Amino acid sequence: MSRVLGEAAPRAEPERSGAAHPDRTVPMDLRLVPPALVAWGTAAVTLDAPAAWTAGTAVACLVGGVLLLVARRPGRVAWTDRIGWAHHPFRWARATVAGVLLCTAAAAVSAGLHGADVRRGPVPELARRFATVTAEVEVSGDPWLSRPRVRGDHAAPTAVLVRAELRSVEEADGRRARTRTPVLMIVDADVPAPEASAEEDRRPGARSADGARRRPGGRDAWLGLLPSTRLRVGGRLAPALTGGDRTAAVLRVRRRPGPRIVGGPSGPQRLAGRLRAGLREATEDLPEDARALLPGLVVGDTSRITPELDHAFEETDLAHTLAVSGSNLTVLLALLIGPPGLAQRTERRGLAPRLGLSLRATALLAGALTLGFVVVCRPDPSVLRAAVCGAVALLALATGRRRSLIPALATAVLLLVLYDPWLARSYGFLLSVLATGALLVLAPGWSEALRRRRVPPRLAEALAAAAAAQAVCAPVVAVLSARVSLVAVPCNLLAEMAVAPATVLGFAALAAAPAAMPVARGLAWCASWPAGWIAGVARTGAALPGAGVDWPGSWAGALALAAVTVAVVLAGRRLLRYPGWCALLGVLVVLLVTRPVPLTRVITGWPPPGWRFAMCDVGQGDATVIAAGEGAGVVVDAGPDPALVDDCLRRLGVTRVPLLILTHFHADHVAGLPGVLRGRSVAAIETTGFAEPADQAEFVRRQAAERHIPVTTAVAGEERRTGPLSWRVLWPPPQGPRPGVPSAIPVPSARPGVFFEPEDPNDASVALLVRTGGLRLLLLGDLEPPAQQALLRSPPAADLAGVDVLKVAHHGSAYQDPRLMRLAAPRVALVSVGAGNSYGHPAPATVAALRTGGAVVLRTDRDGALAVTGTGGRTGEIQVTSEN
Repeated sequence: MSRVLGEAAPRAEPERSGAAHPDRTVPMDLRLVPPALVAWGTAAVTLDAPAAWTAGTAVACLVGGVLLLVARRPGRVAWTDRIGWAHHPFRWARATVAGVLLCTAAAAVSAGLHGADVRRGPVPELARRFATVTAEVEVSGDPWLSRPRVRGDHAAPTAVLVRAELRSVEEADGRRARTRTPVLMIVDADVPAPEASAEEDRRPGARSADGARRRPGGRDAWLGLLPSTRLRVGGRLAPALTGGDRTAAVLRVRRRPGPRIVGGPSGPQRLAGRLRAGLREATEDLPEDARALLPGLVVGDTSRITPELDHAFEETDLAHTLAVSGSNLTVLLALLIGPPGLAQRTERRGLAPRLGLSLRATALLAGALTLGFVVVCRPDPSVLRAAVCGAVALLALATGRRRSLIPALATAVLLLVLYDPWLARSYGFLLSVLATGALLVLAPGWSEALRRRRVPPRLAEALAAAAAAQAVCAPVVAVLSARVSLVAVPCNLLAEMAVAPATVLGFAALAAAPAAMPVARGLAWCASWPAGWIAGVARTGAALPGAGVDWPGSWAGALALAAVTVAVVLAGRRLLRYPGWCALLGVLVVLLVTRPVPLTRVITGWPPPGWRFAMCDVGQGDATVIAAGEGAGVVVDAGPDPALVDDCLRRLGVTRVPLLILTHFHADHVAGLPGVLRGRSVAAIETTGFAEPADQAEFVRRQAAERHIPVTTAVAGEERRTGPLSWRVLWPPPQGPRPGVPSAIPVPSARPGVFFEPEDPNDASVALLVRTGGLRLLLLGDLEPPAQQALLRSPPAADLAGVDVLKVAHHGSAYQDPRLMRLAAPRVALVSVGAGNSYGHPAPATVAALRTGGAVVLRTDRDGALAVTGTGGRTGEIQVTSEN
């Protein structure tokens, strides 16, 4: 016995000293990693596997694990020894193998039960029949708005999406069944707000300050629902939009019968809702970016995040700051406990020792803080994951025992996967674990290597952490976005310095809001500075021309990116020995990201020198640019996607827009408006007087009003000039008054005469005859035969003969007037069209007619973005350059 203790004592001593000075030479403890990974994989596979297969796997692994554990008992020879296992070289791994088998069995059982919850009951069968039902549901998460989508020439209206649990369902024939089935509710804009029950009306706070009943509008009321609220709604069930998740069906709520609240939220959820509402009120008067971002940083409330700001965070890989993550909790616990590694030392720093709290009291307070964090940020799986990972990692670090970090992370993964197997298929969970693992495994060594090369310690730690997390997570992000960010590391470094103060001040405002709103507003104002800095970093990084590169969005692409990352890391280790080469490489990276227009033009030939007219490749839509001087361009239409038109204008070097012309209000021409406005000065917007579709006309008006851009209406006969560019409006003629038609953009007083009454927004498109550098360009918008024939009969028709360039109307559809094409007789015809569109654009007959007339026909779906240079006239030379 003395000999055993004597051998064990020297090995225990370094562990005690490691509390303050971790020994990096001690190997990492990876024993819990295999069970965690196997449980993770088993859960992912068995969630929708047949019940027999799942049960067989669980029983086989359970039996195998138990046999391995009881195989060798003290005092007698084990049966495994009789067959020679006692001398097997891997006898030491028996316990590990047993643990892996038992964890596999547990994961299979948990995932099988959770998967069965989705498949059992009457709801899946009702969804397959698209049955109309009356249902009682319990809200299980915060409602959110769907992303706006462009479908053809219309923008699909945004709907409120709500995750809920179906508690009872009643069919049209009166049959009723009780169940507990997860569903996704879709609430369209025309569905009224749910009526509150009499009990809810009697609750404190049900009345406003003046005593009136508070009844927010339909969409606002749905977005304001708190988790655990119970509703009675009518709707139609449908199969889930995507398979393999925890949603058993989709319930599209109907207007009749009217939705009604039958049970209010629980006490903790009501408290959390009141705190979150207080934070929103405290941030109401902040600048736009800080107002939107601060609730997201603090409690994951992204309801105010605009699509443009969200796009900027995605482009710079800063989207993790908008979601509740372990870093939020880590900041709060670090403020309480102090820097990691000092929690058990007398010189520990933090609020707890300054308040005279003992370690035990500090631990209890940290536990209460973690519980409050979970309540306020909603106890859904993502928040629980963040709380467990953040708390385990920080508390392991606080003990100064670095060898416990990997086992702690593996334990957290194992417990979370067993508690909620759906996390095994969550990309967010995967990214969280990968990032945490990178910080624990790679970052310390990289930081030490940087310090050896005289990098300041704080900068070395921050740079190593950002680089390690990006290197490990980039392949998964590429699968999700089909893009690799080149500015992620510097943007995360610049943003990281502001995350902690914004989070701490934001939580202080959250806590102060119920008791002292003026104090909360002051704290929120202080927090707006770091929050605004983070938003500015995201916007600036996303605006760089080379902020990212396209990458295959598949797992094969992820493996390729992982190989490239490993090669870059290995090459980087060698390059660090040569400062000169590092500096040269840094300059090349800066040039690649900033892509100065002169340098890009020399390397790629795009845009061609002296370009006069450019047609952007924006998919199934229109977006064209007419050069109007250095860095300036008149933009005609904005396409369906803000990101695509913004990228096109950046590559063309357009930073100033003297005039933006929107030919009509179909979504494939105006939905990309925010992309044109992003980071550019736009002097004015000109539109058609036919303000339909009304929702898109209102969208344009709202975007212009937010940026104080004047909006005018184009009328035939108007002539304008800017720099070397001049144009005349050919269409539409003055529009007469139309009773009952919404006019989101006012029509100026028209000249007396014949008024034009379009029946379709296409026939109200603005058509232009443009002159630039001797070129004559005819831009027809989406005019169809009725308007084209009317244009032929109008006085400006005499000027349309023999144009140099024709922007073919309506994406080259079959609806063209052949006489107008023969009169225009263009030398070059350009078609803006999306690849593989369902309309068959451009029509073969239209392309054939143009070519018969002597035109060279080019199209964006095959040739990419197009730029026109040269001089006009039949003897002049015209050159069209394709970006592809």
